[in-house]
Amino acid sequence: MGRILAPFGVKGWIKIRPYTAATQNLLAYPIWWVGRDGEWQERVVGAARVQGRTVVARLEGCDSREMAAALRGGSVAVPRAQLPPPPPDVYYWADLIGMKVVNGAGQDYGLVTSILQTGANDVLVVDGERERLIPFIQDVVRDVDLERGVVRVDWDAEY
Repeated sequence: MGRILAPFGVKGWIKIRPYTAATQNLLAYPIWWVGRDGEWQERVVGAARVQGRTVVARLEGCDSREMAAALRGGSVAVPRAQLPPPPPDVYYWADLIGMKVVNGAGQDYGLVTSILQTGANDVLVVDGERERLIPFIQDVVRDVDLERGVVRVDWDAEY
């Protein structure tokens, strides 16, 4: 859902850059999972508000700037089951990570390892025989089959 950028103030608040364009969506969840490197902790949100393009929040038990600083660089997540179903042809990043990417001829490009936000559009980072950066746009992504775990793209193997 977002990345913890820095402490905010001196009373344990943190500043978060949400991964969603709808910044306020993060405020809908009273419990967040906070962590990094696969180590996650459930945290109760004491207070939160949108501030520009970021969210500032106070997590229960995080009462000082030093405690907030220790969270810098961590991720904020919510359990998948708490998220509403996405509209048709919209996908949660977490659902795309680990999917196989193939072209129209069935050539396997590898697996989606992450997604970059570029401002113009999202970009799939695909790790296979080499790393590929594939724009996640309608002209390129032909099909996303969540059940089979396959993203079919119109993308030349030489790119």
